[in-house]
Amino acid sequence: MSTKAVVLGCGLVGATMARDLAADSAFEVAVVDVSAERLAQAAAGARLHTRQEDLADMRRLAALVADFDLVLGALPSAIGFSALRTIIEAGKPYCDITFMPEDAWELDDLARRRGVLAVVDCGVSPGLSNLAIGHAHSLLDRTERAEILVGGLPKVRRWPFQYKAPFAPSDVVEEYTRPARIKEHGQVVVRPALSEPELVDLPRVGTLEAFNTDGLRSLLATLDIPNMKEKTLRYPGHAELMRVFRETGFFEKQEIEVRGAKVRPLDVTARLLFPKWTHEPGEEEFTVMRVTVAGEAGGRSYCHVYDLYDETDRASGVSSMARTTGFPCAIVARLIARGELREPGVLPPERLARHAGVFDHMVRELAARGVHLTHCVSGIAADPPSA
Repeated sequence: MSTKAVVLGCGLVGATMARDLAADSAFEVAVVDVSAERLAQAAAGARLHTRQEDLADMRRLAALVADFDLVLGALPSAIGFSALRTIIEAGKPYCDITFMPEDAWELDDLARRRGVLAVVDCGVSPGLSNLAIGHAHSLLDRTERAEILVGGLPKVRRWPFQYKAPFAPSDVVEEYTRPARIKEHGQVVVRPALSEPELVDLPRVGTLEAFNTDGLRSLLATLDIPNMKEKTLRYPGHAELMRVFRETGFFEKQEIEVRGAKVRPLDVTARLLFPKWTHEPGEEEFTVMRVTVAGEAGGRSYCHVYDLYDETDRASGVSSMARTTGFPCAIVARLIARGELREPGVLPPERLARHAGVFDHMVRELAARGVHLTHCVSGIAADPPSA
């Protein structure tokens, strides 16, 4: 009997997740979105059922998921937490990539009581980055530091923004405004988003700029690593422009009065700016990530480095951000459907590394889809030392 799965949200990532699962005869897949146009595009040539619904209505969402065995989420961050609670209360296993601002682990007790497994933040970063850190941490006796560098960028730089948004632009602005939590000497400290910019050189990309963003999330609490930070990668100059926008007030949500009308500056910014951030048809982009984890095992120092570089798939036209974000979620969803992951509760990706073989399985399955995550130890490509 096939597993009935539903994907909530049919943007670039949700459509990629749905099509990946639908290619597997073990699944009967439906995808749900408020946009009929997006649904039609996703279903073209795919073995997919579509359903047009307003997923911000939690009562309708609860009724919707009742008919399915497994739920996958690719929702806007504004409704991610409410949807997570609704799906847990419905008793449905869930695998989600939504970058919600709320603390998903507040719902861990509820998920345990309901016997529900909900894997959250299961994209590229958070997601693969967490899994890589969890993997390295399991191989070390003591982990001293972990750093994530990650970004999605157009292959061709264009003035003035030198950037295009591969996912919801409102979530991009959230990265530029939400204070960044990092860990220093065992203590959680807060830095402004876009702070502490530095230039980094990466293979196949060249020089990019890295700045603090709030991407550690669950890692701040789940793993005993005294020094951790996440930085987002952009072309040099973009961060300074975004700091000017932010400090001028263009990202503010509080209404101001202009000629007798009340408007939110963020809404005006969205109307003017975001169309210029939309990828044009055929425009190629790439995703790059480097995760570095250092520590000791057996009395020796080791540095584990995980690298990912992926480009738009020219054959299908699917963006690298959709691939690197959507495929990990679909791969974990299959493990849940097969009963290989059963642990009830809200599970962040770094916890998946505790399950034997999950990291290696993820690497193999991504490679089968043309996405390559490499792992080197102390700068030498080799099998890591045993803990």
